[in-house]
Amino acid sequence: MTPPPLPAVPPDTPSDSPSTATSDDCGPAASDSGDSGADAHGMGSPPPPTSGRGTSGMGASGAWAAEGRGGLLDPCRRILAEAAGTGRAPDRRALDSCRAAGVRAAELGVPLRSLVDDALAAAVAVADGLPPVLPALRRAVSALMEGYEQAQLAAIRDEEEARREFVDDLLQGRAERLAERAEHFGLRLAESYVVAVAGNLPPTDLTPHRNAVERALVTRFGSHNVLVAVRDDLLVCVAPATLPAAVGEFTHHVRARFATGWRVGLGRAHRGPGGVVTSYREAAQALELADALSLKIDVVRAADLLVFPVLLRDRSAIEDLVTSVLSPLLEARGGHEPLLETLEAIFASHGNQTAAARRLRLSPRAVTYRLERIRRLTGFSPDDPTQRFTLETAVLGARLLGWPNG
Repeated sequence: MTPPPLPAVPPDTPSDSPSTATSDDCGPAASDSGDSGADAHGMGSPPPPTSGRGTSGMGASGAWAAEGRGGLLDPCRRILAEAAGTGRAPDRRALDSCRAAGVRAAELGVPLRSLVDDALAAAVAVADGLPPVLPALRRAVSALMEGYEQAQLAAIRDEEEARREFVDDLLQGRAERLAERAEHFGLRLAESYVVAVAGNLPPTDLTPHRNAVERALVTRFGSHNVLVAVRDDLLVCVAPATLPAAVGEFTHHVRARFATGWRVGLGRAHRGPGGVVTSYREAAQALELADALSLKIDVVRAADLLVFPVLLRDRSAIEDLVTSVLSPLLEARGGHEPLLETLEAIFASHGNQTAAARRLRLSPRAVTYRLERIRRLTGFSPDDPTQRFTLETAVLGARLLGWPNG
């Protein structure tokens, strides 16, 4: 999904890394650029762990100080010493040992520029007394890498801004150059798409979660199949309707990354850019309806809740129904809420009073008594098919409206 410009550089590379050259070693070009250090990982790839094997939880700077200036660069020093003494180029075994040292440095989270600078410093030490070509080379390479890193960071920021604007335009239906930009981000808008949104998430920055979830989905389904974004405190996934497994995988990663309380809403499949907008709105509305109805499920499908938008289209009519049917319950001893809960349990149990009693953790006799009170107060009985439909619609309307306080 994410286009591959330049390899990414984590913007939070520690500026106090012991291996970063000072102004005495490399001049101003190297001394002030520790906060933009490069690494060896591509854009969208997770940063290497900062507590690799043997680091005991130390950060990259501490591990580099403990191991990097000690034995990690020994293979490189041996190659340089042999070349200075014999003039021979390193053989395959020697270069393999250097590659292994590079892998270890990446595992420690060492910035690439710090690693290169220390290798050049080792070369300067071996070439002591020779013309000052290597010290000049070291300073020149440091300046080159600093400029390269700055360009990388600027490209990453520009790409993130373009992505944010595209997602905003896509989900709000603004069609200016939408198809052209969609191709850049891997979407073919002539197809049908399904949108899933994860809500009730902790109030934190969702960008790291978005990055991790998208990497996992792109790894499995390819970069031209899914788009993961953050909008209105929701984690949003856009996937082709022909790839239903992508939505299931998205839900799996939401479940794995967030504590209990999250909920995923699924819109229906619709075609084209307007279809993406429609599916997104359906998914977001499904979350709102699930919260209003206090549903106990984690994944809510808009297709299962189509009756509720119909009810809410004529708000005055549903308010009149709720007030006419349920207002007498406000006079019940103990309040209206236990009686509403009893009706909900009866409807969920398809009229089976024994099953409803288990849901409510009451005796069947208590449920029978409550139903009789409802019949006496309202004049409606859930045993009568027509009256049952009226009661159920009124109870659903009451939950949607937040009755009697809404």
